[in-house]
Amino acid sequence: MNERVQKIRESIIEFGLDGILIQNPVNRRYLSGFSGSAGVLYISKESSVLLTDFRYIEQAKKQAPNFKIINHTTHGFYKEINDLIKKENINFLGFEAHTISYKEYVEYTKSLTAAMKPTYHLIESLRMIKDETEISAIRQAAHIADKAFSHILSYLRIGAVERDIALELEYFMKKNGASDLSFATIVASGAFSSIPHAVPTDKKLENGDFLVMDFGCIYKGYCCDMTRTVVIGKATDKHKEIYNTVLTAQKLALEGIKPLKTGKEMDKIAREYIKSRGYGEYFGHGLGHCVGMEVHENPRLSINEEAKFYPGMIVTVEPGIYIPGFGGVRIEDLVVITEDGIDNLTISHKELIEI
Repeated sequence: MNERVQKIRESIIEFGLDGILIQNPVNRRYLSGFSGSAGVLYISKESSVLLTDFRYIEQAKKQAPNFKIINHTTHGFYKEINDLIKKENINFLGFEAHTISYKEYVEYTKSLTAAMKPTYHLIESLRMIKDETEISAIRQAAHIADKAFSHILSYLRIGAVERDIALELEYFMKKNGASDLSFATIVASGAFSSIPHAVPTDKKLENGDFLVMDFGCIYKGYCCDMTRTVVIGKATDKHKEIYNTVLTAQKLALEGIKPLKTGKEMDKIAREYIKSRGYGEYFGHGLGHCVGMEVHENPRLSINEEAKFYPGMIVTVEPGIYIPGFGGVRIEDLVVITEDGIDNLTISHKELIEI
């Protein structure tokens, strides 16, 4: 944590600031270790302070040992901040422009003696490259999700209900070490599987359905994300053609991921193959996104992404084909970009499974 705070100190100096307030809950945890739902970090050239209320003082002392903990309940949050500013002669105080509301900004400008200066994705840029501890946590989250997929295969049958399948996946992941879900589980069958972010319903699995399952969990504060598609009953030639097109596109993309390539370049690999098979109009989302403490992080593997990717970034690779009225296929792995390619954290079987 000290190294991360030191990098922030270097950044605030670079941007002409004397200090910064961190309110984004994910950024707050990344820098301090504090996972409570209420708190603000104050980081200056001299101080590292976590301000929170009475409910979280004990937790904050345990989780953020490198920060001075201030209980702002008695004197008020803005007074406590302003006292710190005056004590350290802070002239320019940064804030996270994408986090605070306009109402909060107005209150800051009224209550604090320092000039408020916006920052944009300062901490998020540090979070892009994962260290070994972070990669290890995401690897374990992916392992739990792989186990959940193996488990759910024995649960699937004609007549099983989408909501029940989602619940079973979620229960299994939490039972096996996950602290929470990365996102709302997607279980979509039949025609509903053509909706990329479908919500599980009371629909029962039927013979001839594609079944898309997109799920993930959180382990030690870090997310994973995976998708697998199966066929209920015997796959037709149309099922096989669509599925194998997506699978080949994904394999080509995985082979083509290299450091210093742009998101646009890597997205193009899968997109061009799917287009060559006549399904270009049915692949309407990006190839993938970064994953970390949040399940959707930047940069993205997408048609317009000019950012380059570097070793230590963790990304999803998830091409799909979605045909309205028939169904859809998505296959998603989670990979670490390495010096010469990738380390695939998702090991679940990808050849077409018929249930």
